[in-house]
Amino acid sequence: MKDYSEKRDFHRMQVNSEIEITNSKGETFIGTCRDLSAAGMQLYVDRPVVVGEELKTVLRPTSDQFPPLETVCEVVRCEPEGEGFLLGANISEVTR
Repeated sequence: MKDYSEKRDFHRMQVNSEIEITNSKGETFIGTCRDLSAAGMQLYVDRPVVVGEELKTVLRPTSDQFPPLETVCEVVRCEPEGEGFLLGANISEVTR
C-alpha cells in the first residue's frame, strides 16, 4: 500500500517552462507549465478558463534534441493565484 506521499498514480515533474495554449475559440496565449505528469499538468495563466474547457498546448523543449510536447487537455480546476490563475488540466491526448 502506498503511503500518503505516494498516492498519485504518476509522479509530477517540476517544469516551470513557457507553454503555448489554444482554447476552443482558437485564441492562443502564453502561460507557464509549473508541473507535468503522465496524466495532467498544472498551468499558470493570466486569464480565467472555464472548467471543462478543452485546450491544446505546445510545450517546447529548451534543446533541439527533442520535439515539442503537444497535447489536448481538459481544465478540471481554475483558481485565482497572485495576478493570474492556476489551472489543473487532465491530458486526454498527446498529439506529438
